Amino acid sequence: MLKVGLTGGIGSGKSTVSALLAERGAVVIDYDLLAREVVAPGSPALVAIAERFGPDVIADDGTLDRPALGAIVFGQADALADLNGITHPAIGRLVAAREAAAEHAEVIVHDSPLLIEMGAADECDIVLVVDVPEDVQVERLTSIRGMSEADARARIAAQASREERTGAADLVIDNTGSRDELARIVGGIWDELASRVAAEPEPGDN
Repeated sequence: MLKVGLTGGIGSGKSTVSALLAERGAVVIDYDLLAREVVAPGSPALVAIAERFGPDVIADDGTLDRPALGAIVFGQADALADLNGITHPAIGRLVAAREAAAEHAEVIVHDSPLLIEMGAADECDIVLVVDVPEDVQVERLTSIRGMSEADARARIAAQASREERTGAADLVIDNTGSRDELARIVGGIWDELASRVAAEPEPGDN
């Protein structure tokens, strides 16, 4: 099994790369989906969040009120650290369960926007970083997601820096081109991953 870490800043196109790898046979563990699962109504993490941040972060239907929580933690380092202290261990437990369920997979992709921040990159055999200049991120976030430029830049600033991500990368994927170009790049990376898997010794080999 080859553990591949995949990350990239908001608007970089990481999700597209993840989908392209899945099309080629990778098992993808999507940390964004797990982050939603761990705060499902009645979950220990959601209870802990309500205790730390107050009942106003819980919507009337018992789900997490993400905008209300975001208004509290966004730009507040201590509050964000407390939130991460609740959610990251819970996500880690789900990741371990997903890995165990996919024990026969040849390539498992850990798809996380916070791969570097969570320290999960250290657990991967190879780290892929999808990279674009900040101005490209801003253009995509404003034109595709409808954010204001100020909001887009604030979201970018809240994540690991471009230099921190690329510094942790084994391979950097330049996604400033077309989707077809990206697909070609990912196809080449997939061939490299497959060759690494093929070169791994079989269990029991000396």
